Amino acid sequence: MKVEQLYTGCLAEAAYYIESNGEAAIIDPLRETGPYIKMLEERGAKLKYIFETHFHADFVSGHLDLAKKTGATIVYGPTAKTEFKIHSATDGEILPLGNVNFKVLHTPGHTLESSTYLLKDEEGEDFCIFTGDTLFIGDVGRPDLAIKTALTQEDLAGFLYESLHSKILPLSDKVVVYPNHGQGSACGKNMSSETFDTLGNQRKTNYALTAKTKEEFIALVLDGLAPPPQYFPKNAVLNKTGYSSYEEVVSKGLNPLSAEAFELVANTEETLILDTRGPNEFTEGFIPNSIFIGLNDGPFASWVGTLIIDLKQPILLVTDEGDEEEVIMRLARVGYDNTVGYLKGGFNTWKMSGKEIDMIKSLEATELKDMIDKGNKPVVLDARRINEFNGGHIEGAENIVLDFMNSNMEQFNREKNYHIHCAGGYRSVIMSSILRARGFEQLVNIKGGYEAITEAGIDVTASTLENQD
Repeated sequence: MKVEQLYTGCLAEAAYYIESNGEAAIIDPLRETGPYIKMLEERGAKLKYIFETHFHADFVSGHLDLAKKTGATIVYGPTAKTEFKIHSATDGEILPLGNVNFKVLHTPGHTLESSTYLLKDEEGEDFCIFTGDTLFIGDVGRPDLAIKTALTQEDLAGFLYESLHSKILPLSDKVVVYPNHGQGSACGKNMSSETFDTLGNQRKTNYALTAKTKEEFIALVLDGLAPPPQYFPKNAVLNKTGYSSYEEVVSKGLNPLSAEAFELVANTEETLILDTRGPNEFTEGFIPNSIFIGLNDGPFASWVGTLIIDLKQPILLVTDEGDEEEVIMRLARVGYDNTVGYLKGGFNTWKMSGKEIDMIKSLEATELKDMIDKGNKPVVLDARRINEFNGGHIEGAENIVLDFMNSNMEQFNREKNYHIHCAGGYRSVIMSSILRARGFEQLVNIKGGYEAITEAGIDVTASTLENQD
């Protein structure tokens, strides 16, 4: 028996490959199927099952393409309803794989169809559980993604408590817990950087499992839970109903355009220009009306999903040369399938063409300190999240959280000369680019963010604000 965790850091997502006696199963696959097909071919294994722990909200699964290419059966737990063929397993059902078996444990709470797959080894002993978003390392799944008219998040948190205590916690301490996500995912609030653990250790260290009553559990799980990103329900729908093949999406997006052709498409097809270079490169020069979300400086896909509202939005790319397919892949992972082309040769092509270039002024934190010391106190706009802001900020700074800026645009004032910062200089450039594209002229980006601000010796203070949404 082989069990392999396939972890993707930029999404904080874990898929799994299990093999026994020439038969294989893959759990919660990502959108691109190539790596899985290659793995199967190299190992001479036949894919029998594609297990889905639930309807994922934070990424589009590769279950449909993988099933079409391999003939494998897509398995969901009880109550799952889809617009494509699946095996809807019953609670307690045994599904054999080579010399081992999977037992289906229906564990609603994160979503109503959420299920955990218990893997029994060749001796019939409980070996590990693939918990999806039911149980994480250090956390449990958020219970606010499947709310219907008759259900509240308190109801779902109660279901989650019952699932954990009736299906998972009765298992042996030695059972290994393999979750669908790790630290950095918005599917929980307190996930560990570790990506697997024993159930016994989780009993001792997971805050949610230490609750002595259902009421205490519900209060703990819901406390401080920020609203989910806007793309979550849209990705869940795609996972239920289907989507274009990954190969079609890549083929359409890998469309190299000259500066002239790029400009024509941008001006005639209501496209969004997405610039994925580094933050410093962007502020020093970009195509007017571009939005910056850097590929390599932060969680690219989740920021795209948080800030670009329409999954069907036509997108033109400006990337570092060679990054085009990687960007298209990461966009497709979260359901943005409408990339229509990229600037061949990158931003240098645009510069060499002599076309208009925009810039965002940047300031070193030491320069900001000089301004403050001289009594020329600027309007500081802090793009960090509430807990970061409360932990320390420049006195008098305004806090508008990047995550929710689209729903809080009325808080921005076009007459103010904003000096924008975040923690390290990534989110502030994203916010600056969005404001610039919406016609804000007086913008200054503070390089290095709050880290540079404190190193420069600028006075900071702490406070308590309520969550934005």
